[in-house]
Amino acid sequence: MEQRAVGHSGLLVSRLGLGTLTWGRDTDEHEAADQLREFVDAGGTLVDTAASYGDGASEAVLGALLGDVVPREDVVVCTKAGVVRRAGVQEVDTSRRAMLAALDGSLRRLRTDHVDLWLAQAWHEDVPLAETLSALEHAVSSGRARYVGFANYCGWQTARAATLLDARASGGPGGTVAVATQVELSLVQRGAEREVLPATAALGLGVLAWSPLGRGVLTGKYRAGTPADPRAASPHLSGFVGAHLDGASRRVVDAVVTAADGLGRSPVEVALAWVRDTPGVSSALVGARTAAQLRASLASEAVALPQEIRRALAEVSAPALGYPERF
Repeated sequence: MEQRAVGHSGLLVSRLGLGTLTWGRDTDEHEAADQLREFVDAGGTLVDTAASYGDGASEAVLGALLGDVVPREDVVVCTKAGVVRRAGVQEVDTSRRAMLAALDGSLRRLRTDHVDLWLAQAWHEDVPLAETLSALEHAVSSGRARYVGFANYCGWQTARAATLLDARASGGPGGTVAVATQVELSLVQRGAEREVLPATAALGLGVLAWSPLGRGVLTGKYRAGTPADPRAASPHLSGFVGAHLDGASRRVVDAVVTAADGLGRSPVEVALAWVRDTPGVSSALVGARTAAQLRASLASEAVALPQEIRRALAEVSAPALGYPERF
């Protein structure tokens, strides 16, 4: 599998990454082990998780597999902090205290002394940005993280955070700079193209695209309704998937299926190839409940979309632009 640099950094990752959102809940350790073997055998390196995935269950499953199923040094581990569960409710807390406590918990569950990439998972209006950035800096200076970045920041937040972190780093040797941002990006969710992608291009950040299959919608499996077993039927993911089960998305899915039929490929391969080769994307993160689903995604590595197909899909899925993006 092709390896790409994350932004302007020296960190190399596979252009398809393995997402682990369902690990520890819908995907048990045995199935996760099969996925990890399949992924690494295909040349994959980037494995993405978060302290909030299954309240740490995803990290715990991954930690049990590292060093046993695959050598720790063969994978690039990315995890995130800033989303916590208190009294059964998920909240955002990007304070230095919460961030560093979450990182310590992540390292325990992952059974490692460092993560390769650590991201602030969300923006918090009530926490000073400088405080959140200080946690990222301390993670690197203490050796607990090799690189840092952000996730789910809008355009101005991405620009402000990366610029401020860079300014702090220029004040002395060994400073910490951001190398990546992680955002949702697919043919049914292209909002990041308005301002996030232009910001990352200007600042030299690599983009990690989550849900490149539109939360599973772009596989085409929901065209005739909701099957009994996929994510839309899962109690904790039904709303997550349902956000993309609308008329606009159906038109995009129909276009993807038509393109796939014409190319003799699957809708999964077409949708993944489109996101993977979007300028600025370092890696497209694919999640799967089973190894068979993962194999279907990995087959996209052999697909290069003709430019006319890329353009046609871009036209049918184009995000609405207005003032001030278009002026």
